[in-house]
This record gives sequence, C-alpha cells and structure tokens, in this order.
Amino acid sequence: MNKAVRTRVGAAMAGAVLLVGGLTACGGDKAGAGKAGGDGKAGASEAAQTPAEAVKASYLKTVKAGFAKAELSTAGADGKTTGQSGTKGWYPSTHDITLTGGEKPHRSTMIGDTVYTQMDKPVDGKTWMRIDLAKDGKPGVRLNEDPAEYLAMLLGQEKLTLVGTEKAGGTETRHFKAVLTHEDLLKADESGKVMEQKNRDYLHEAVKHLTAFEADVWIGADGYPVRVDAVSTDKDGASRTTAKFSDYGSVPAIAAPATDDVISFDDLMKGSGS
Repeated sequence: MNKAVRTRVGAAMAGAVLLVGGLTACGGDKAGAGKAGGDGKAGASEAAQTPAEAVKASYLKTVKAGFAKAELSTAGADGKTTGQSGTKGWYPSTHDITLTGGEKPHRSTMIGDTVYTQMDKPVDGKTWMRIDLAKDGKPGVRLNEDPAEYLAMLLGQEKLTLVGTEKAGGTETRHFKAVLTHEDLLKADESGKVMEQKNRDYLHEAVKHLTAFEADVWIGADGYPVRVDAVSTDKDGASRTTAKFSDYGSVPAIAAPATDDVISFDDLMKGSGS
C-alpha cells in the first residue's frame, strides 16, 4: 500500500474505530428532522409518578423529538478518553459529530448503517470515506448512546429509583438511578412494549455483550433527559460515559456528504494496491 494513502486510511479508520466502538443504531437509511412536542412544566401528576412511569413518559416524548444536541465523554476500560460532540438522532440512528481522542479530531456522519468519516487528506479529490456496518443483509448491531436508547435500557426496570430533585445543566431535574445486571438488561416486560418491536429486538441484541450497566439519568421539567452518567461493563472491563443532551427536536436534519465527495472503504483499499 502506498505510504501516503496508508496514512490517510489509518487516520480515517481511527475515527471510525472511535465511532463504532460505542455506537448503537436501529437501522434505516435516511433521517428527517423531528419536532419536539410541548414544553410543559412538572406538575402534581408528574411528582406522583413512579420512577418507571417517569422514564416511560420521558422515553415516549424523546422518541417524538427525533434529534438533539449531544456532548459525550467516555473513559474506556483501556484508560483512554474519547469524546463526541454534535447532533444525534434515533429511529433511525443518525449522527453528525466530531470525534476526539485520536491524533486529530474527526468529523463523522452516520445514517442508519452507513458511516461517513472525514479523512485528514483528500484521496482522488474526495474527502469522505464511506463504511457500511451491515453485513450479509443484516444490520450492524451496536450502541449509539443517544438519549432514547439510554431511556429504553431502563424501561420497566424494577431497580430504577428516584434519587431526588437536583439542578443539572442549569435546570431543575429529577435524578433517577439504576444498577443492572446482564439478566436485568435482557429481561422484557410490558413497559418495554412501548418500543416498536424491531427497535426492541435490536436493543436486546446490542446489550448482549454487557455484563452490567449502571445509569444515572437527570430528566428536566420539560420531560427530556438532560444528562446521563453511565457505566457499561463487558469482558474487557468498565467504561464510563458522561452524556449531555439539549435542543431536542430543534436541530437541523442530518444529511450525508455529497456523493461526488465520497469514496468507499473498499474502493480506497483497492486503489491503494492492498
């Protein structure tokens, strides 16, 4: 492989590795802007909700929003820290984010199972590399770390508790906490059925590798999650993520890069002579 091309591929792949290592998605091949519903304040009825009811209500509202601004920082089991900042979407899973933690920040755009990673230098005049995460017609199962997904993991969990009322992100929130085992994550009940079956099945597959999951979730008076602190444990150890979300339903739709500015990973490798 040509050394210059190898360097460019390596940089782009580093961004893709940062991305795929922590992503989950629920299929689909296009995305449109969601619209947030209502901005009602917490009232007596919300105060009387059980933790499970509060998370269910937040999940349903978040699903309708479709998109939000996101800022995440993850300390991996390997001791390395990575970051994501930009826009995330769900159902279908999408994002337009800047990834940090490698040698250089990299922009990444995802729509369903297609990920576009911006390369550090153009190849044949193209600045984006396309990677298809689906294989043999099956979706690529992964975690996306979006607010709807975090809430979905807590639907109907008996171990979910209300910690109290706290300020987070400059707003009053209710703080909920859950410490879950592998068996808890795989258990489905009636609360989980508020998810579309395909999304429920997808999430079930995406969490199979986790041996434990711990989450602190702060839900604002408008019903949207403001912050999530999560600890995910698998065979490699525990990774800790702090995720902050805002501007639900008000961010622009996510679009793929222009076709004439994209080269596929396979074509890139063929052109390099590998």
